[in-house]
Amino acid sequence: MMMFPFRVFPRIYLAVAFVIGVVIFGSVGYVVVEGYSWVEALYMTVITVSTVGFGEVRELSDNGMVFTTILIMGSLGTFAYSISALTTYFVNGEYRNTFKEARLKQEVEKLSGHVIVCGLGRVGEMAVQELVDHNTAVVIVEGDAEKAERLAEEGLLVIPGDATRDENLANAGITRAKSVITTLPDDAQNLYVVLAAREMAPDIHIISRASMNNSVSKLRVAGANNVIMPDKVGGAHMASLVVMPDVLEFLDHVRIQGADAINLEEIPVNVLPQGLKTATLGELDARNRVGVNVVGVKKSDGDFIINPGADTPLDDACKLFVLGTVDQIRTLNRVLGIQPPQV
Repeated sequence: MMMFPFRVFPRIYLAVAFVIGVVIFGSVGYVVVEGYSWVEALYMTVITVSTVGFGEVRELSDNGMVFTTILIMGSLGTFAYSISALTTYFVNGEYRNTFKEARLKQEVEKLSGHVIVCGLGRVGEMAVQELVDHNTAVVIVEGDAEKAERLAEEGLLVIPGDATRDENLANAGITRAKSVITTLPDDAQNLYVVLAAREMAPDIHIISRASMNNSVSKLRVAGANNVIMPDKVGGAHMASLVVMPDVLEFLDHVRIQGADAINLEEIPVNVLPQGLKTATLGELDARNRVGVNVVGVKKSDGDFIINPGADTPLDDACKLFVLGTVDQIRTLNRVLGIQPPQV
């Protein structure tokens, strides 16, 4: 138990400290008041506070009897507190929660480049599911205790508590995370999370949910890189199903790398082996290698080229967007020497 810091078992440690304090107090008192040796004083203290009923080492003086009375009265409170602390931790099961918290902290401290999701309503659940499908490490900050416990039982890393409190973001490892997704139902709460996250981790990528149009600009000013309005996105999607249903049905089969049969993946040119950092897309020839299609290129100046031709120039700052099946993309990664992300 001593391998854990004080804050893990505070009442247990205090109980032990009180008991040791009573023993030291009694031993010193008998040496001073009665002139006992240290061994006699320790023995007298132990049989007094434990109430075993053994006789005194020597007959006590009046001062000794007064001191013994004080020692007995003080030890009663100490042992009552100690028994209460032990009962709370072991009979009521608090020790299990303590070990869970310690284990959770150790697991989160091992993470780097993970994603923090604040609030797990319907939008948050979808975000977490997609991230898990993409083999991305996720830490959830959830204020609903029952929901947090259920998610933890499902094997997810969950920090129970209010996401607007800085300590919960810190416990989620925000300084080591690559992104924060805040999907709290209240825009003011999302605004606070964005402000806190940007202050604690200036370079982190922040995605926020918004419920009202006038909140979008405020969230961006606060530091959100992207602001999503689920109702607006859902309405546009439903309208598109009326206007061009087959296109939307096709797009529903295309997902970012994850659990679907057809995936879209981005490949930064700078992760390619030195021999493959070629001058043009045609020289890379990804389609002839494994059958995937390069459907887009993001240039170093931020512009996008859709359906690029073979003569499209490449440099270290470019990103390629490739479309293919799971097996094709896995083969492409192997052929190009790209390691899958470690989580």
